[in-house]
Amino acid sequence: MTMQPVRVRFAPSPTGFLHIGGARTALYNYLLARQTGGSFVLRIEDTDQERLVPGALENMLAALRWLGLQWDEGPQVGGPHAPYVQSERAALHRARAEQLVLAGKAYYCYCTRERLDALRTEQRVLKRPPRYDGHCRGLSAAEAAQLRAAGTPAVIRFKTPADGSTTVTDAIRGDITVQNSTLDDFIILKSDGLSLYHLAAMADDHDMGITHVIRADEWLPSLPKHALILRAFGWPEPVWCHLSVFRKPSGKGKMSKRDAAELRGTEGHSIFVHELREIGYLPAAVLNWLALMGWSYDDQKEDFDMAELVRCFSLARVNPAAAAVNFEKLDHFQGVHLRRMPVPLLATELAPYFVAAGVQADPAMLERIVPLIQERITTFEDAPPLAGFFFRASVDCSSADLLVKDKTADESAAILQRAHALLAALPTMQHSAVNAALTALAAELALKPGQLFSPLRMAVTGQKVSPPLFESMELLGREVVLARIAAGAQLLQAL
Repeated sequence: MTMQPVRVRFAPSPTGFLHIGGARTALYNYLLARQTGGSFVLRIEDTDQERLVPGALENMLAALRWLGLQWDEGPQVGGPHAPYVQSERAALHRARAEQLVLAGKAYYCYCTRERLDALRTEQRVLKRPPRYDGHCRGLSAAEAAQLRAAGTPAVIRFKTPADGSTTVTDAIRGDITVQNSTLDDFIILKSDGLSLYHLAAMADDHDMGITHVIRADEWLPSLPKHALILRAFGWPEPVWCHLSVFRKPSGKGKMSKRDAAELRGTEGHSIFVHELREIGYLPAAVLNWLALMGWSYDDQKEDFDMAELVRCFSLARVNPAAAAVNFEKLDHFQGVHLRRMPVPLLATELAPYFVAAGVQADPAMLERIVPLIQERITTFEDAPPLAGFFFRASVDCSSADLLVKDKTADESAAILQRAHALLAALPTMQHSAVNAALTALAAELALKPGQLFSPLRMAVTGQKVSPPLFESMELLGREVVLARIAAGAQLLQAL
């Protein structure tokens, strides 16, 4: 059955850079919007002004665009429900809070910080859960007027039902019920006139026509409060969908931003989208990976491009269980999508990584090299160490690495000189001809092919692991190959 067009929102707080948990939330929202012909709204929830991180908003916008998750409404693109930055909607939120007060669903609280601190201390001593005691809930109109006239600072608290329970249905987790007695009269508007998250988010969701709220399950404890706010206004509730947070790669414990530095330092991985980009992962690989950390299409298909994800995604197959972050799977998807890239495009993408590594890579030569390394690299960062030797005037290697197995330095030098003479006389440096000639030379010298090819690889590339040797020799050309083999032989002779 085809769904009606949905309106979904990704509503990050710019208190840090975009991580994979937020990116997955954005992806699931995006997929549902595209699948139904609906709208993907980006809203910035910056009510927690004290924790805002400079540059975080710009980071998030750039990361979403790199992933291809372009929003239909929001910052930089506008839309019919602007502004899309929560702090710019403060007047709207104040009006909503006052509306609840007039309806008897909220009230002004004049309790001082000293009284609230004393209340928490008493509750801690009595081993009671910390919660507001409703002191100002029963103030008479005259008492409230007197406090207001005296200029006493006040917040607005939501009037939570004193008894009964609140049940909310989640599309992923089913019915969730909490006893109202476990909830306190929470603040919805601070004394400075700025709304707290609970009211601001729900008011904005209503005003923007959001039909589905897909977010992390860290918001589950707030879900009853959000449902109560909507019901107090008489507004319809969206379809609630709470996604499980990620577990650490070990499977033990929740993945957090604090794990990022350790991952980057010890494993070369990251949970931040901008760092995955810097390492050289493809957005298609990251999206494929994120989609399957919490959702599956069936028990067989795993490789998806964006069009397939849009077609196949379903909230019904989102798993409520927490998924462990598996970077090996990311590397797998990176390989799948990297090998599908056209050679010219991959060469263009790799070029900046060679520059960053201090290697001036000729674009035409790089495009010829790509077919040799496309199957051998995982991320773009892997390319310069593997193929930088193509662009260097010479290579560095130790004499020990140039020794032919079971041969002395003089014998090894003589073997390299034989290879040099053979290649100098070879009519062509086409790789199959080079392969045949050197294989025959190894047999003539009573060597196993590897005994000859290993020191030749070191002499020509400076590496124990390289792209295919004979194809590399063909691309380097006779002059460069002969010069490097001669340099290797001289190094051995100097021992």
